[in-house]
Amino acid sequence: MTGRPVPAAVSPGHGGLDGATARRRYVTVSFLFWLPIGMSIATGVLLFTERGMGLAAIAGFYAVHSLTAAAMELPTGGLSDVIGRRPVLAIAGLLTLTAFTLIGLGAAGWAIALGMGLMGLARALSSGPAEAWYVDTVHAHAGPGADLRTGLSRGSSATSAALALGTLLGGGLPWLLGLAPGLGEWLADTTGGLVMLLSVPALLGALVEGVFVLYVLSALPEPPRPRTTLRRVMGGVPAAIAAGLRLGARDALIRRILLTASAAGAALAAVELLTPGRAAALMGTAESGALVFAGLACAGFLCSTLGSQLAPLVARFTGGSERAVLASLGLVTLGLTLLGLTTHTMSPPATTVAVTGYGLVYLGLGVAGPNENDLLHRRVDASGRATALSVQSLSLQLVAAGAGLGAGALPPGPLPWLLAATAVLAGALLWVRRAAPAPPHPGSSATGDPVAAPVAAGPLHDTAPEEIHPHARPT
Repeated sequence: MTGRPVPAAVSPGHGGLDGATARRRYVTVSFLFWLPIGMSIATGVLLFTERGMGLAAIAGFYAVHSLTAAAMELPTGGLSDVIGRRPVLAIAGLLTLTAFTLIGLGAAGWAIALGMGLMGLARALSSGPAEAWYVDTVHAHAGPGADLRTGLSRGSSATSAALALGTLLGGGLPWLLGLAPGLGEWLADTTGGLVMLLSVPALLGALVEGVFVLYVLSALPEPPRPRTTLRRVMGGVPAAIAAGLRLGARDALIRRILLTASAAGAALAAVELLTPGRAAALMGTAESGALVFAGLACAGFLCSTLGSQLAPLVARFTGGSERAVLASLGLVTLGLTLLGLTTHTMSPPATTVAVTGYGLVYLGLGVAGPNENDLLHRRVDASGRATALSVQSLSLQLVAAGAGLGAGALPPGPLPWLLAATAVLAGALLWVRRAAPAPPHPGSSATGDPVAAPVAAGPLHDTAPEEIHPHARPT
């Protein structure tokens, strides 16, 4: 016997798609959704600055995004079980389209804040349905024992590639347009100041999101959903929140994972808020700074992708996923420290050290993510997986919001960076001691990490295992 799963009967509700076709469509959906978000990364902070917003106000915009995503993470967790994966993804795309339009054209703080809030809502809606559609489709074609790792890995790589490419496009486009004499002034005069060179990537991103919506509606078939009501799902939200809190309260390993996600949120808030301004100060103009930051952010995403690929190797080398998380958070702490120690000088050696620190932050986060999720998915059963992932994302978003506000209020200099480094160091120290061993179950790992009997977390049953991308926040 080969041990391969016996193909199940193909579900007509999934259009008879085979695994390879479902994988291609899942990869395409992942790429199209995240490409516009990547395009906004290089110019977001600089665009808000050109609109006359201070750093504290910009931090507030980030907080609106993070708090909205956190507040809606659990309420929207089971929505795709009610109306389907495809409609939820289409709604997320339409909300993102509207958000990019508001961010690209909004000259008032309320318009930008509304756009960031809609972006956060779309982020909460999009966290899982595409992956769940892929898993549903593959299971319908080949049975529950079908291989999912190849498709999930390619979807994760497509997301990172979209963010990297989008960042380069978003940062390079204003610079290229700025080479045309008088184009920036013409755009501002023609639109009454609504459109400037730095807002072009956001508006182009809105068009790409329109393509994403059309593709989702035409390429992701799925069977009808069982009859239920949105009220019934929303009524289960308090129980889901309580179940998520119980996860961390009764399981020390899951508590470590949630606190580590919080530390990652603090690190990312500092990097995303403070790095664009440093790039602009280095180059002297916002457009040139956006171009430099685009290249830097692209390199960061590539480091994150490299870290994800190296995660299994690091786990084997260090003796398990727990030790791998400890080592990777050490890299993040070192990177943030290097960024903090080089804030007062722009000399070539200091700039080289700062760029190295930036790369170490994303490399470390890339290694940490898969190893944390490996531990998490072996610690909870299928009924609690969606809740655990939602609480993990909620932990990151909440701390990112608070850390961003704190970094924006602090005086410029090494202090914001070093405080973020301290938060990550505290998260790393949680992994110095291994978790207490527990009785193994059939999903046990061979890495040597302790594996507990799976924990049932709560009533949400929305998504299959989701690869968390903490860096995938707008701007």
